[in-house]
Amino acid sequence: MRMDGNTILITGGTSGIGRGLAEAFHQRGNRVIITGRREERLREICQGHPGMASFMLDVTQPDSIRAVAGKVIAQFPALNCVINNAGVQMFGNYADGALDEERLQTEVNTNLLGPIRVTAAFLPHLMRVSGESPATLVNISSRLAFVPMARFPTYSATKAAVHSWTMSLRHQLRGSGVKVVELVPPYVATELGGPAKPVPHPSTGRPPMPLEVFIAETMRELESDADEVAIANAKRLVAATSPETVQKAFSFMNP
Repeated sequence: MRMDGNTILITGGTSGIGRGLAEAFHQRGNRVIITGRREERLREICQGHPGMASFMLDVTQPDSIRAVAGKVIAQFPALNCVINNAGVQMFGNYADGALDEERLQTEVNTNLLGPIRVTAAFLPHLMRVSGESPATLVNISSRLAFVPMARFPTYSATKAAVHSWTMSLRHQLRGSGVKVVELVPPYVATELGGPAKPVPHPSTGRPPMPLEVFIAETMRELESDADEVAIANAKRLVAATSPETVQKAFSFMNP
């Protein structure tokens, strides 16, 4: 994707990967718009990065998405890139027979329905502007979309759904001028699931990838024309699912 001269909206831009990408794209001369639910954090980030804009947005609320989309498009008609980043991760143990309905709804609404609704709200605009400048939609999935971690069953399932949905969306938008990219992070040191702590991976014992290292590698990788951008050891999990075979099967199912 083009890395400068864009107007970019990033959901979940107040911390972690979202904030890191916002700051990196801002440094490259892009007009960056961040969204999130924490007004003080939005204000603080924009004050530290002159030219950056923000909107309060809860991606679990369809009315909030539609309202913000209307305001953003009206104020920033040059918007040509949307990054679906907002996400939550929760432990889940179905073996004990308990189901926390509120937590389940939050995880599914945020991780899966949020990106679908945000995309639906902005896609007509992206298709309109794609004739004038490159338009890009970036969906952030996870290494767990390809090989799930049983400690995070719902999170893994929602990210697998994002991966599948992104493939279908890319196929539907072929020839439209809107490029659809899937970014696949590894285990990164962020606030996802709780306060940021360098907790070793429960299986490998390795620490998470430092956020600044992840952002630097991601910015390099995004400069390619790849549809699927896997970072660091996430590439191994993507490869474990034989993506070439999956793509062949997808092409057979979707001529």
